[in-house]
Amino acid sequence: MKLNLPNKLTLLRMFAIPVFMFFIIFPVFGPVWSPVVAAVLFLLTAFTDMLDGRIARARNMITDFGKFLDPLADKLLIFGGYISVLAVPGYRGDACESDVFIKVFVWGVFIVILRELAVTSMRLVVSSGAKIVIAANWLGKIKTVTQMASMVALLLEPVFSANVANTHNAVSYVIFGLAVILTVWSGINYFVAYWPYINPNK
Repeated sequence: MKLNLPNKLTLLRMFAIPVFMFFIIFPVFGPVWSPVVAAVLFLLTAFTDMLDGRIARARNMITDFGKFLDPLADKLLIFGGYISVLAVPGYRGDACESDVFIKVFVWGVFIVILRELAVTSMRLVVSSGAKIVIAANWLGKIKTVTQMASMVALLLEPVFSANVANTHNAVSYVIFGLAVILTVWSGINYFVAYWPYINPNK
């Protein structure tokens, strides 16, 4: 199958994910610059998501393969970032702060992964049964943008708030909490919209 430009950009995004993860897990540039480098790579990778979509719509290059691959690449980017942050002991600062963060963050990441796997499974069922390829709707896109914003906050807030007393990285908690809420909401929205295709006899 010959890939068009938007699909190539999506594949490029997928190949860039391990590189972005590397700089979180292995802070080769030190505790300050490694998160900054990771955040820049993450933003550049996320930018291709907007770019491939605009090119596909402007040049009429929207394909079923792209509709499937694009949201999958978004999921892998977010999963890779969240899991990488969890993989680094003490990433969020002092032991007490990190302990609280990990306990909250693990549950949030579990909910995000559960929702994404559930929606992906639904996409496959609807695609194979009703022959409908489910593209991302507006709520799903807002959810993705919020997840990406939370990832940037998780990377950069500890760096910029390191010398500020009593911040407790509140911005990261708020944006991540909002991302989890939108993740659940958009997941429910998908299931409500496409449940008749999953269970047509009801």
